[in-house]
Amino acid sequence: MDDKFAIQLFEDKKVRVVWDEEKEKYFFSVVDIIQVLTDSVDAAAYWRKLKQRLGEEGNETVTNCHTLRMPAADGKKRLTDVADLQGIFRIIQSVPSKKAEPVKQWLAQLGQQRIDQMIDPEQTFQMAVEDYRRQGYSDKWINERMRSIEMRKELTDEWQRSGITEKRDFAILTNVLTQAWSGMTTGQYKKFKGLTKENLRDNMTNIELALNTLAEVATTEYSRQSNPQTMEENKRVAREGGDVARAAREFRRNIELLTAGEEREINMITLLD
Repeated sequence: MDDKFAIQLFEDKKVRVVWDEEKEKYFFSVVDIIQVLTDSVDAAAYWRKLKQRLGEEGNETVTNCHTLRMPAADGKKRLTDVADLQGIFRIIQSVPSKKAEPVKQWLAQLGQQRIDQMIDPEQTFQMAVEDYRRQGYSDKWINERMRSIEMRKELTDEWQRSGITEKRDFAILTNVLTQAWSGMTTGQYKKFKGLTKENLRDNMTNIELALNTLAEVATTEYSRQSNPQTMEENKRVAREGGDVARAAREFRRNIELLTAGEEREINMITLLD
């Protein structure tokens, strides 16, 4: 299962969702759906009792549920009962709730959105833009973030072309590139910003995003030109790409220092006058 976890909101309540690329299905956290339907103080306990009753009745819904590790409130991935869209609809029918119909409509809309995105991937970008706006990001930052996503995809495609297939190797190369321009690995950078499970790029400033994107664009171009064949060669190219952004960062810093020095001189002259 190629898992792509996401958090969907229904009336400000979080529902953990995963898209299975192989099966082309959404899988939903059953407990989260129960919480939405019932507003229970202990949705997990409610689901345990319901699952027991459905099992005793021989209901296939319980049989078709399976467990999947999903992000919990503490950030760790824990085994959680999940069901596909059809299974969730059956569970909804077993829960007396005034929210049943609105939840069904919401689930149907999610399914349609996924189909639309597969037909027109540009819709995925537009939805991301709207999500960032709701979170309070500026249009300037959003534009930079969208560009960074596009450039990141080009880089990962280039890495795949050069033989990189393991997630671990992608992470290693990303660390090499990030450390080259920022002086920190991805993990160190997240710690520096006080992040745990949050996305690092979503917490970068405009300048940081621009520098990171520059590093990835340079790495992509260097890779196309030098055609690396091994992991070590890809590491070297990633360092070279990161060095381009590091040089740009240092140049910007020197300009800032020079400007600050000029301002101090002007202030001194003003005081003397």
